[in-house]
Amino acid sequence: MQIVILPTAEDVAEYGTQLFIRQLTEKPQSVLGLATGSTPLALYRLLISACQQQEVSFAKAKTFNLDEYLGLSADHPQSYRYFMQQHLFDAIDILPANTAVPDGCAADPVAACQQFEQQIADAGGIDLQLLGLGRNGHIGFNEPSSGLRSRTRIKTLTPATIADNARFFAPGEYQPHLSITMGIGTILDARKVLLLATGANKAGAVKAMIEGPLTASCPASALQLHQQAVVVLDEAAAAELADIEFYRHIERENQALLKRLSGR
Repeated sequence: MQIVILPTAEDVAEYGTQLFIRQLTEKPQSVLGLATGSTPLALYRLLISACQQQEVSFAKAKTFNLDEYLGLSADHPQSYRYFMQQHLFDAIDILPANTAVPDGCAADPVAACQQFEQQIADAGGIDLQLLGLGRNGHIGFNEPSSGLRSRTRIKTLTPATIADNARFFAPGEYQPHLSITMGIGTILDARKVLLLATGANKAGAVKAMIEGPLTASCPASALQLHQQAVVVLDEAAAAELADIEFYRHIERENQALLKRLSGR
């Protein structure tokens, strides 16, 4: 696990944007795993700007989103399909047919989960998976107690996650308590993983993910098993790490090595 600690949330978004641009430059037909929530928004805005300035293209790329609320149609303002259209897809040059989000209104949601897994496999697997981090350590909608080898499935949301997301729903509006989510095993199959976490409210989950044991009680700790996982944090999110100076030292050494290898 590579740990990158940067001064601000804006720096985190910029770092993540450059990783996506590099991925698409090296492999224009990349398969990208995408996330929703507040953390990726700044990164998506930067990617839109880069695409509009022709610094990057999604024309040959395919995307798979982590999750979707069960019971919300694609045109519901709180669905994750709607979120992605509003905040990324409609503003870049990606083909609509190349964007996949779990179907929250599938007639047979169990079968839809299996089909989603097959779609990923048929695309050749995910090259770069973007993740946010829940305050309870969830990734996607893999809540605490999720199996570390789990695949795309229906998942019950915890009361804490429901409460965190209640602000997006109007008073009295139906708020789903179930979701379809990529499993932890599905996420770990990605060739590269990029997790972004910002803000003091994520500091406890960050510490559990990086310095705690590998455990289903902190689903994000499964990233300790991934050989190409990059965790990018702002100072506030990194504040509770016990070995923060060591992580800074490692990253400085890594960057120095890369410069020597590239002859700069």
